[in-house]
Amino acid sequence: MVDLPKLTVSKLLIELIKDPDRKSIPRIIWESLNLLFYYKSIPRIYFSRYLFKKGMTNIKDYFPDDFLYYKLKPFFNNKEVIEVLENKLYFDFFYGQFNIKLPGILMYNHRNMFVVNKKCIEVKSASDFKVLLEEIFKQNPSYESIIIKKMYWSFGGDKVYKLSQSQFKNNPEKTDEIFSEVIKSGYLFQETIIQHPDLNRLNPSCLNTIRIDTFIDRDGKIDVISGYIRMSINNYHVDNISSGGAMVGIDIKTGKLKKYGYLMFRTYGVKVLTEHPETKTVFEDFLIPYFTQVKELVIKAAGLMPELRLVGWDVAIGESGPVMIEGNSDYDISGNDMADNGLRANPVFRKVLHEINYL
Repeated sequence: MVDLPKLTVSKLLIELIKDPDRKSIPRIIWESLNLLFYYKSIPRIYFSRYLFKKGMTNIKDYFPDDFLYYKLKPFFNNKEVIEVLENKLYFDFFYGQFNIKLPGILMYNHRNMFVVNKKCIEVKSASDFKVLLEEIFKQNPSYESIIIKKMYWSFGGDKVYKLSQSQFKNNPEKTDEIFSEVIKSGYLFQETIIQHPDLNRLNPSCLNTIRIDTFIDRDGKIDVISGYIRMSINNYHVDNISSGGAMVGIDIKTGKLKKYGYLMFRTYGVKVLTEHPETKTVFEDFLIPYFTQVKELVIKAAGLMPELRLVGWDVAIGESGPVMIEGNSDYDISGNDMADNGLRANPVFRKVLHEINYL
């Protein structure tokens, strides 16, 4: 994960005061105090959700980052089966048997034991590691790069590497660096998904994934709650907001992007986006290809593990359709909260709240 610098409180205050799109200072103070007493906690969401902006009137439809987090996960997701989602190798083994489209696994390891081509090989040095990678690229000459990601409990794009053929050949130090990290734990080595050309128009520097969450109600009905797309804005190879990326909400009915893109407030301040800063592609009404199939995919995946009732799914759009990247049983609802203009007003999420007796 990129170690992003954070703006000081004084810098943020100066930006806020100078922001022409902000509400009046008395109104900001009044609404902040209102949320303070309403949630009985410091109202950080007033700023992280950009509720200080003009036109943001439904401030109580948004939830503090941890307000529901510890209630939702244990209530709706059986802890005995969450490993199916949280371990990426188990995720592949389980969902792969149901013809769910997934990135191909080329190799995986646990510390210095590597499994490739159905063989378990002990890797004792960086040189041994390079031999395995060389064989992978040799067997898959069309692959310009491979993705290497931690097998379990990674967050925000942390411990995700992209290694290209040219880097492997010309930058041995990078391979050494990856090896020194990989042997500490377990990693998957996956094919790089070739992104749909439309999403390259949006941002070509990384795989722009869609986070879309689903809920299974007491009667077994599966609904999509909300969704947003993530993208890098600094030519980084991961799209996570915590790694310096941006997020844009998706209209669940139409598959079109909403008007504004949001960044990390503590890093980028009061700025919001209406277009990608590099490609200049305008967000509003940008149509996500295969979005109907994306919704069908996550609903199918949700139904295969009914004891996981509230899940955030990450989906990529490949050249010929959606590809499931992973599922998250303890996903952070803050992104969906922002993307959906306050989850309290979302009819499906209100079913979630009703079941835990919170409305």
